[in-house]
Amino acid sequence: MSTDFDIIVVGSGVTGGWAAKELTQKGFKVLMIERGRAIEHGVDYITETSAPWDLPFRGVGDPELYARDYPIQRENRHFTEWTQNHFVKDSENPYTTDDGKPFNWFRSYQLGGRSLVWGRQSYRWSDTDFAANKADGAGADWPIRYADLARWYDHVEDFIGVSGQRENLPQLPDGRFQPPMALNVVERHAKAAIERRFPERRLTVGRVANLTEEKEGRSRCQYRSICARGCSYGAYFSTQSSTLPAAQATGNLTVWTDTRVESVDHDPGTRRAAGVSTLNMKTRERKRVTARTIFLNAGSFNSVHILLRSRSEAFPNGLANGSGVLGRYIMDHATALAGVGLVDGFEDRTTYGNRPTGIVIPRFKNLDNRGGPFLRGYSYQGGAVQSTYNRAKREAGIGADFKARMRKPGGWRMVLVAFAESLPRAENRLSLHASRQDAFGAPLLNIAMTHGENERKLLADAAQEARAMLEAVGARVVVSMDTPNPPGSAIHEMGGARMGRDPETSVLNGWCQAHEVANLFVTDGAAMASSACQNPSLTYMALTARASDYAATRLRDGAL
Repeated sequence: MSTDFDIIVVGSGVTGGWAAKELTQKGFKVLMIERGRAIEHGVDYITETSAPWDLPFRGVGDPELYARDYPIQRENRHFTEWTQNHFVKDSENPYTTDDGKPFNWFRSYQLGGRSLVWGRQSYRWSDTDFAANKADGAGADWPIRYADLARWYDHVEDFIGVSGQRENLPQLPDGRFQPPMALNVVERHAKAAIERRFPERRLTVGRVANLTEEKEGRSRCQYRSICARGCSYGAYFSTQSSTLPAAQATGNLTVWTDTRVESVDHDPGTRRAAGVSTLNMKTRERKRVTARTIFLNAGSFNSVHILLRSRSEAFPNGLANGSGVLGRYIMDHATALAGVGLVDGFEDRTTYGNRPTGIVIPRFKNLDNRGGPFLRGYSYQGGAVQSTYNRAKREAGIGADFKARMRKPGGWRMVLVAFAESLPRAENRLSLHASRQDAFGAPLLNIAMTHGENERKLLADAAQEARAMLEAVGARVVVSMDTPNPPGSAIHEMGGARMGRDPETSVLNGWCQAHEVANLFVTDGAAMASSACQNPSLTYMALTARASDYAATRLRDGAL
């Protein structure tokens, strides 16, 4: 059968860009569809070099505008007046939640998606993570293990560039790193104190997709830490800086922006996906485009939303949903500010430049997954930061002496934020709202998620251990919290179309391929069967590269 393209990739973020790169480089004609506007690398980073005085609200933003159009997005720490153009307007992109179950859904609808604004933390998962569901029974067994992904982690890291320190920890496998960024003086002090008091724990610099060495036309990091504005140097991994130009260089890529995929079309005769139905967001024209294979990479919840909307006689509850699992078992890391301590004795030391990463203390509890007071574990991110002139907003004072003091660096504080693993639970789910629709007549996505008792136990333990580590550092603990932030706050939403061995309890197999629709692949965070406690984006990319290689082989063999 003749088709418009070999493959349609829905979405242009970290995984959509990777799917497009891998598949075009293997010789396939690929259409990438992005619902948001086009952004050209460098040219369209309109606030990249703007100073505060260039902006109407000096970078803080218009509170009336934010209350009206960005009530959720403004809760994101990356959202400022410099970056607001890289986030959606909540007023134009509604969703619903169950009563008493708030969810912060942070979104970027544009070419490059959230690859322009992500935190860039890049960590491998280990067999501690992939084996956990089977070990303790909380979740469906992953159909893969670390050995299945190891060479794909290599492949991704070699291309995107990840700086980091090798630590030889089985629970956090080392990667193919560029030279690490340096710990500051207080972090070095904290590392020595914590590892002396707790030998099983390790403090290391965050592994981050920011270059410390030039790479294939991309410059090394300039230590500005304004990444979410867009980086013309290409110093951090984004679709625009890396995968998109690689895909375009093949001549096999077509890109549609301002185009929303409304559904994946299913052919009951072949039991295959035939293509997608689209809506042009500017012209309001609806169009159907066909392909031999579909890759869904719209972002975890949006990919599930598309599948739930893709209803037919064969799949009345959503495409590839014969199991009834589609939409269920969503997750997001439970986070809390586990500890903040004031560290004296380093007032005469300071740093120059703005390092675009912090520190990480990898998981050290329950590494055998045998359970105990709680299942799974947690890790920490944070770092040591020094007060600057901004402290004048908080400290009392007036006059020349006060101003002179504010010109000098202030005291140091050590911050530890806990990231606790979120267990996959069936009641945490996505569904189509029964009556509410968006401006184009599609049912709104309803998000129902809460953190459970296990997540709360993890955060309580994390806060206790954070206090113990800060005290070992010699810090005066001034904040310690164990109440989880609202779900979504970690910006690690995942699940909803999970991988698994059994078609009765999962949507996808070990290749991110739908059990019931052989030419449909979902390789973004929707595929995740558990959440671990480290950032998942590197794993999404490795899964995408692996699935792309598998799909290419099957396409050449005529199996798709």
